[in-house]
Amino acid sequence: MLSIHAHSESWPINGSFNISRGSKTTADVIVVEIYEQGSLMGRGEGVPYPRYEESIDTCLKSIKDISASLEKDPNRHSLLERMEAGSARNALDCALWDYESKKLGKPVWELAGLKPPKPPLTAYTISVDHPDAMSESVKRQQGMELFKLKLKGLDDLRRVQAVREASPSARIIVDANEAWEETQLPELLPKLRLLGVELVEQPLPAGKDEFLSSLSKAVPLCADESCHTIKDIDKCLHKYEYINIKLDKAGGLTHALTMMNDAMNKQLGIMLGCMVCTSLSIAPALLLANMAQIVDLDGPLLLAKDRQGGIQQQGSLITGPETNFWGNPN
Repeated sequence: MLSIHAHSESWPINGSFNISRGSKTTADVIVVEIYEQGSLMGRGEGVPYPRYEESIDTCLKSIKDISASLEKDPNRHSLLERMEAGSARNALDCALWDYESKKLGKPVWELAGLKPPKPPLTAYTISVDHPDAMSESVKRQQGMELFKLKLKGLDDLRRVQAVREASPSARIIVDANEAWEETQLPELLPKLRLLGVELVEQPLPAGKDEFLSSLSKAVPLCADESCHTIKDIDKCLHKYEYINIKLDKAGGLTHALTMMNDAMNKQLGIMLGCMVCTSLSIAPALLLANMAQIVDLDGPLLLAKDRQGGIQQQGSLITGPETNFWGNPN
C-alpha cells in the first residue's frame, strides 16, 4: 500500500539572495515522500514562489487534497490533468518519477528515454547589490566561467561594468526580474553587448512585454516570468530568443520534457533554470541539461549547507548526486 506525505523545510542561504523584488536568507521548500509498505520509495522537492501566488501552506494543502487519489493511482500523466502547474505538482511529479525508478530498478533518464546525463557547466548567480559589492562577489568565485547577474534598473550598467572589470574573461548573462522599462532597452542593450553580455533575462514585466516584438535586440532575450508552461511558448515567439524552463514553473519533469521538445521544434533557445533550492530539486533538472544551451542550476551552490549526497561542484561543472539520492537506484 502506498502512502504520500508532505512537509516543509528551511535551508539557510550563504549570506542573502537579492533580486529586484526583495531579499531572502533561507530557501523554504516542500518535500513529498512516497512510502510503500513502510519503505521510502520516492522523493521530490518544490519551491513555493510568492510571485506566482504560492506559499508553503497553500502548496501543502493542495498536495494533501490529492494524495488519497494518488495513493490509489500513482499516475504522473493523470496528475497533469488533475493539478495545476507549479511547485506543488513539481514535488509530486518528481517523487513519482523516483518511485517508478526504484520500483522498476531503472534510472529515470532511461525511463524517460533520455541520454545518460553529463556534468553541465552552470551559471553562478550574483545577487543584486552595490557595484563594488557585486565585483567582490565575483572575485570570490573566480573558478566559475559563467556568471548570472541579478539587476534591478538604476545603475545596472555600472554593476555590469564592475563585474566585467573584476573578471575580464568570464561569460556574463543578466536577469532584470521584470524591473526595467521599455524606454531603457534601446540604449541599454547595445551597451551591454559591448560589455560581453550574452543574454538578458526577463527585462520587462510579464504581460507587459509586447514591446519586445518590435525591438531591435542587440542582445538575445530570455523569457522567465513570461513562460511557465507549454501554453506560454507561442506567446514568447518573436519577443524572446530563449525561454527559461524551470521544473517549479512547469509543474514537474514530465511537463518540462514536453516543453523542451516544443521549444526546440519552434527554434527557441532553452535556458534550464531553478529556484534557490537543495540538490533534491536539481537532480531531476540535471537530466534535461544536455538539451539546453544555457544551464543555471546553481541553487544548492548558494546554500550554507546542502543535503547529504547531493550534487558536487567541480569548478563551473556540477556532477550528479550519489546513487539512490534521486532517480538512480543502481
